[in-house]
Parts: sequence; structure tokens; C-alpha cells
Amino acid sequence: MPYKERDITKQYFTIGEVAEQFGVATSLIRFWETEFDELRPRKSKKGNRLFTQADVDTFRTIYHLVKERGYTIPGAREMLKQKGGQLKDKIDVIQSLEKVRGFLVSLKKEIDGAGKAEPQ
Repeated sequence: MPYKERDITKQYFTIGEVAEQFGVATSLIRFWETEFDELRPRKSKKGNRLFTQADVDTFRTIYHLVKERGYTIPGAREMLKQKGGQLKDKIDVIQSLEKVRGFLVSLKKEIDGAGKAEPQ
């Protein structure tokens, strides 16, 4: 029986890792934690925040509403209460489309670059 390598997924992320992933300050994450009941990371015995993938997904939804769509914090809080699950699905689709777009743009650059390099 051949050896099958297991996929190892990270269970917890530090506040610094989450901040780096979104390009925000850790103080913003701590502030949003006080403003949004949905964002409740676990804390270690030392008091360090430990974010699960679900916490990161919740933060992504809040980030999308506040930073990308321009909602106020009360507006984003209300939107999360009304359409939390639907928002996550929409954001997942948007991210997938952005990845596809990025791939297509890089492919176009490669094609354009290859066409210009050939002698005429």
C-alpha cells in the first residue's frame, strides 16, 4: 500500500497572521472584536487570541462590508444579522472570480510578451 501524504491544515491563527492576511493593524481586529458579537476568537492561557478558520471567514465578511463596500459599523452589524450566511457565499464567489481574473490577466501578459519577443 503506497504512502499517502496527509494535508495538514492549520487550526488556529494568531492575531498577527490575520492582520497580515488582510493588511490591517492588529488594533483594528481588537476593535472590531468589541463591535461585532460574531467575532469571538478563543484566547490562550496567556490571553493571546486564537482565530479559527471560521473566525477568519467572519472577519473577511466584516472586512468586505466595512472596508470594501463602505458600510458603517452599525450598518455592517445589521447586515450581518440579516444576511450573514448569504454574505459569506457571495464573498467566496467574489474571491474566486478575482483569482480567475488575476490568472487571466497574467496569462494575457504572457501571451502579449511572447508575441512581442518574436522577430518580424
